[in-house]
Amino acid sequence: MTVHFPFQNSYSGLPDSFFARVAPTPVAAPRLIKLNRPLAVQLGLDPDVLETPEGAEILAGKTVPAGADPIAMAYAGHQFGQFVPQLGDGRAVLLGEVIDKDGIRRDIQLKGSGPTPFSRRGDGRAALGPVLREYIVSEAMFALGIPTTRSLAAVVTGEHVIRETALPGAVLTRVASSHIRVGTFQFFAVRRDTDAIRRLADHVIARHYPELLGAERPYHALLGGVVARQADLVARWLLVGFIHGVMNTDNSSISGETIDYGPCAFMDAYNPAQVFSSIDEMGRYAYANQPRIALWNLTRLAECLLPLFSDDQEKAVADAQDILGAFSETFSDAYQAGLRKKVGLFTERDGDDALIQDLLDTMAKNQADFTLTFRKLGDAAGDPAADDARAQFMEPAAFDEWARRWHERTALEPQSAAERQAAMHAVNPIFIPRNHRIEAVIQAAVNDNNYAPFEELVKVLAKPFDDQPDYAAYADPPLPDQRVLQTFCGT
Repeated sequence: MTVHFPFQNSYSGLPDSFFARVAPTPVAAPRLIKLNRPLAVQLGLDPDVLETPEGAEILAGKTVPAGADPIAMAYAGHQFGQFVPQLGDGRAVLLGEVIDKDGIRRDIQLKGSGPTPFSRRGDGRAALGPVLREYIVSEAMFALGIPTTRSLAAVVTGEHVIRETALPGAVLTRVASSHIRVGTFQFFAVRRDTDAIRRLADHVIARHYPELLGAERPYHALLGGVVARQADLVARWLLVGFIHGVMNTDNSSISGETIDYGPCAFMDAYNPAQVFSSIDEMGRYAYANQPRIALWNLTRLAECLLPLFSDDQEKAVADAQDILGAFSETFSDAYQAGLRKKVGLFTERDGDDALIQDLLDTMAKNQADFTLTFRKLGDAAGDPAADDARAQFMEPAAFDEWARRWHERTALEPQSAAERQAAMHAVNPIFIPRNHRIEAVIQAAVNDNNYAPFEELVKVLAKPFDDQPDYAAYADPPLPDQRVLQTFCGT
């Protein structure tokens, strides 16, 4: 059987300055760990063929499939606020693009496939742990309904990579609407290549914002579109307790998808200042800082687009500021609407925002588990006698006072208790990829070559809103000795 990818490669048809042509570096003995069969079918690929040894060789980069035009994309970026004029895909190769069953163009990229001209003295490889982490978290985000890159496959290479120690090497096959970032625009802006910026903007509009084709001011509209998608995306992150960890401009997707799962994490106990990333020493990308950073990143995009707005610099800046000004309201509307759903409010009344903020403040003071508090609140909506929500609080009486006000507020709406509970359970997951579970999966795979825990965790997280009694333990927060205090990039 032959593995067939129906590639249609538009990005590699752009000028050579946009990328470097480079093939993946062959590996010794690739072996498939996991194939995302439903995603393969969605992409128009044959999962049975991908699961053959020939398929594993392609997914590991040992064999380049027919029709591929492998490239490493060029981009720049602000990393923790410091600008680096050339970054690029240092350990990833874009094999090509396919049109999925919904007519959407998708990138298929190998991550950890060897060095490229952008590697900056790195080996271009990935260790098994970060590959498993990205597979788990990206697919969990998809199941939660959050725009994200996807994971098609994870493959071990039969080789080791050297980090602090020798670790099994692996390759992740990542799928995205595209891999174009704010940093892609910055790459050309720092070189004052306005023609390339225009070419890139036109490509992005055609690929991601086709409704803007023919707009009177298409580049203004493009910035507005990216602002709206990023505002909505970050609101969704906050509503599930997600912390990206490295919101650099080179990790900010123009399509509005979550991209690059390095030291990412989901909160256990609610803490607006929570940081997990080992490299975020100043808390720049803390949980509650993410909206502010998203706007900062979008401002860098706006700076790149100024030459396309107007030859009059002052007018271009004023136009950009007007567009960026919409971020705060768009984010706030999405976030507040999401919070109302999480506490089971079907209508909007004066005092709702304060009621919800009081809950969050009480949760923070009492180290209440973010995910379980909202999930168990749904139980209380269906049965006022249910007290699992108050059990999340160090001082349950503090929750009792808030719950009294909440019950008074929900009584003003006509929905039944069962309707409210169903609506709350539909937006409040019971299962998230908790850090201690991910670490246990990684240790089992790396130390014991045991992938059963990985398979089971992926299975549970595919249905985050379902109770799944057989896997109830996966909803539990970590015990004190299981807490993960830091997460790592894994590069």
